[in-house]
Amino acid sequence: MGIEAGRRVRRGDRALRNVEMARDYVQRALRCLREAELALSEGDAPMAVRRSQEALELAVKALLRAIGVEYPRSHDVSDALLEHGERLPEPIGERVGDLARLVADLAAVRGPAFYGYERERIPASRAFSLDYARRVYERVEPYVREIERLIGALPPG
Repeated sequence: MGIEAGRRVRRGDRALRNVEMARDYVQRALRCLREAELALSEGDAPMAVRRSQEALELAVKALLRAIGVEYPRSHDVSDALLEHGERLPEPIGERVGDLARLVADLAAVRGPAFYGYERERIPASRAFSLDYARRVYERVEPYVREIERLIGALPPG
């Protein structure tokens, strides 16, 4: 995106930019979801957890972006979800509490899924079981797919 394009975006329609950004985030979320599936199939539990967390984070940020919410620049955007829950489309809006808890829980294990628990000298490969990773993926995947559907239904940007 050249300098001129950047100027047009800054002066252009914010809603249009938000939809474009949201769609990009969703595509990245879907890639992370595929990588989580691959990690599961290869028995790499910590990577499946990490990629599932990243998929959910990107999908939720896409949703918040699409409704014009400036979310905090952190991995845990659960407070923003709860604060703007009434603006979220259904069926996500009716499950915002569950989604916010999942976002917060996974944000808390994001680092350990990559690095393990360094102080305790527990590597990521011992910190996360395949069963836990599967449960995480199974909770994340429907949310990512629903957000993909919602963002995909928005008018073209």
